[in-house]
Amino acid sequence: MAILIDDHTRLVVQGITGREGQFHTLRNRAYGTNVVAGVTPGKGGQDVEGIPVFDTVAEAVERTGANTSLIFVPARFAAGSVYEAADAGVGLAVCITEGIPVLDMVKATRYLKGTGTVLIGPNCPGLISPGKANVGIIPGEICAPGNVGLISRSGTLTYQIVGELTARGMGQSTCVGMGGDPVHGIGFVEALERFEADPQTEAVALIGEIGGSDEERAAEFVRDHLSKPVVAYVAGFSAPPGKRMGHAGAIITGSSGTAAAKAEAFEAVGVKVGRNPTEVAELLGRTLAR
Repeated sequence: MAILIDDHTRLVVQGITGREGQFHTLRNRAYGTNVVAGVTPGKGGQDVEGIPVFDTVAEAVERTGANTSLIFVPARFAAGSVYEAADAGVGLAVCITEGIPVLDMVKATRYLKGTGTVLIGPNCPGLISPGKANVGIIPGEICAPGNVGLISRSGTLTYQIVGELTARGMGQSTCVGMGGDPVHGIGFVEALERFEADPQTEAVALIGEIGGSDEERAAEFVRDHLSKPVVAYVAGFSAPPGKRMGHAGAIITGSSGTAAAKAEAFEAVGVKVGRNPTEVAELLGRTLAR
């Protein structure tokens, strides 16, 4: 099995006719993802290398049975695209777009609570269930099917640690890039819940960074609810207070949100914390070998 996406994923891409949308749509299809439709308002009736384009997500869902949406839409329109995907009834919306105003996402995430749509992102690399489906921009070439689940705030560190795992013969069940914005869709806790219930996943790699309290809440969830081993990594041990580091949510304010505090929270509940990506893979290897 896997979480969130698998062989049954039927993908519609919002913004398919843009440069990034088209490029990654075709890469995802080449990987084996069942891309059934695209959406660009005003371009309905066209196609992108055989993929039909519709004016609305609702029409795409009705005509093709799409159940997952991938969003490559400019920031000022992206929140509206999330609403449209939810209103069309897709079960999963993955928003790659960065730079969306925080207030837009506050409203969008609040709206989604009244729907059946799960959101990944924004400002994220998406997710991949190796050998089944790729929805986003994670390079499929570095992944391999296996039993390690991964959830990460950082896209680049996702790639690095997945590459380390694959090089050591540890494939992945699903790799989820949750994004680094302060307001986002599912996070560590929601992903851990799904990995706990997934019979394919035997261990979890959790990649955090400075800022916010997502990692601390994840540590509490691991302590109270998780039976599977977790190995963590927290980026930003040398980050100066008050300076944003990469992501909008990656900033230390006062005495909260430091990498040291997050690592301490994990270690207090028995989660081993690697001090670099290579050590994360080594710790997972030793854990799975037991």
